Amino acid sequence: MNHFITKLNEELNLQLQSIDFETDNLIEKSQKSFTCVTNALNQLKAFVFNYKFCNEKEEIQFFKKQKPELYSKSIYYKKIAEIESLRPIGCYEEQEIYLREELKMLTNFFNRHKDFYQYYRMESIHFDDIYFVRERSDFKQKMQGADIDNNFSTVHDYTVAKIIAYNQLEVFLNKELEKIRLNFQNPHVDHLGIFEKFSWTGSKISLYELIYSLCSSGVLNNGNCEINELTELFEKMFNICLDDIYRGFQDIKLRSNQTKFLDMLKEALLRKINEDYE
Repeated sequence: MNHFITKLNEELNLQLQSIDFETDNLIEKSQKSFTCVTNALNQLKAFVFNYKFCNEKEEIQFFKKQKPELYSKSIYYKKIAEIESLRPIGCYEEQEIYLREELKMLTNFFNRHKDFYQYYRMESIHFDDIYFVRERSDFKQKMQGADIDNNFSTVHDYTVAKIIAYNQLEVFLNKELEKIRLNFQNPHVDHLGIFEKFSWTGSKISLYELIYSLCSSGVLNNGNCEINELTELFEKMFNICLDDIYRGFQDIKLRSNQTKFLDMLKEALLRKINEDYE
């Protein structure tokens, strides 16, 4: 069981990482990610259908930890796609109101499930045999939105998945609100129209490569430039979220061609130079 789930998660994480570098369009990214997670869940469901848990402890571990961690990704990406699809286009005030309403929805969920949320956060175990064992679960309780299958669900594994997903959504929404706040503090970005004409349409990893090259070269501020400061500048200039540049650098180091984007820039410049001589 553990070997299968570990392998499944590793393959899924590679797919999600690939999607993350493929596109910066949040709707497209979340939809593709949702599809990948759905496929992984179907594989897990098929495995469990033919698997007999060794004991009650293993079953509880699966429905309390392993399945919800995977299922939460499905809930998260589906919700991101919904949020971004309906997000107002225009003034920051409307976007802020919209995002705060989404945060309020999360707060309402946690308030409705306050007792169980406390049980989960405190890592309590005294009701685990009721909450996370299939034959003792009462499926008459409402579980709106859950894909209920008596062989693949307990009364609270879906709630745990939502807790995990909604905690991540809270982080996402607060980051988006912070971006809005920063844009308010830099009105020239919109009112002068300096940066809104430009958007980064290359891959994220190419931009990571460029940022690290500029920072490491010492050509900015006589070499006194922090990677996080330069990253923030590029985010503002190109309206892009570079949420994990340090992980991006690790990916660059693992590539067979570590300077792929810089090599492409060099080739493009030489091509242009040669064109002018023709």
